Amino acid sequence: MREFGYRRARDVSGALALLAADPDARYLGGGTNLVDLMKAGVERPAHLVDVRELPLDGIEITPEGGLRVGATVTNSDLAAHPEVRRRYPALAQAVLAGASGQLRNMATVGGNLLQRTRCGYFTDVSKPCNKRAPGSGCPAVTGEHHNHAILGATDHCVAVHPSDMGVALTAFDAVVTYETPDGPAESPLADFYLPVGDTPHRETALPPGALITGVVLPPAPVAARSRYRKVRERASYAFAVGSVAAALDVEDGVVRDARLALGAVASRPWRARAAERVLVGGPADGAAFAAAADAELAAAKPLPDNGYKVTLMRNLMVAVLTELAEEATR
Repeated sequence: MREFGYRRARDVSGALALLAADPDARYLGGGTNLVDLMKAGVERPAHLVDVRELPLDGIEITPEGGLRVGATVTNSDLAAHPEVRRRYPALAQAVLAGASGQLRNMATVGGNLLQRTRCGYFTDVSKPCNKRAPGSGCPAVTGEHHNHAILGATDHCVAVHPSDMGVALTAFDAVVTYETPDGPAESPLADFYLPVGDTPHRETALPPGALITGVVLPPAPVAARSRYRKVRERASYAFAVGSVAAALDVEDGVVRDARLALGAVASRPWRARAAERVLVGGPADGAAFAAAADAELAAAKPLPDNGYKVTLMRNLMVAVLTELAEEATR
């Protein structure tokens, strides 16, 4: 790790000014991803601007009935908050599934949204990687890719986004708020992460130097009956092989509303809108759930060694939806 400067920001405007003074600076929250990447030589910031003590650590109910979550709220506090557990239980479950207790105590909401892929080629600076060195190639396409993307990938990058929290936030139409030198702005999470295309190094729509200030969850009555299910290669802390955040509103055996997002299948949390369209207005039964899963996964383009993910995700979606439908009849 090379030497770097360190400054602690006292307010949002000060943080923006510090980063504007040095394009090679980075914001530091919990450091659970950035510091690891610095150790590996992937990230080489000249300065770190510590934003952890900014007054962005609150969780409050919005006037519309949703929730506003500050960027420096820790993952532990987010998962434990009673309103999160009551209104958006899948979000609390996703955060608890996402890391060890020690990491959750340090990791922040804003940092979680910006974490980088765990692809081995990205984190190994001796290997080419279009995310790290644009134009150098994507060796994962023909190399080790058993846990890589089956949706939305291109020959330029087949890595997956690692966030569990982001999957649940995507299902519930969360909006990212941020501050720039020109003032505040926001972006729906659906637009926040950019498609891979031929520029996989451009991962988000966040303007250069912008500081995430929080996430707003709009009111969503369907989210009160929601679930997050994660499949991983070991029961202890591990990144997902595949995951589903789902919410279902069923009345008289008919699906009135449905929310679905998938994790570890694409370069960003994947909103399963094709599946939602099949579900809404249809019967809440296994056949309909399988049809919805098939509709979403029809676009899958697995690589030679990760085709198992198509079957895994189909079974996972059906299982979670079935559990939610059964719960609705109790």
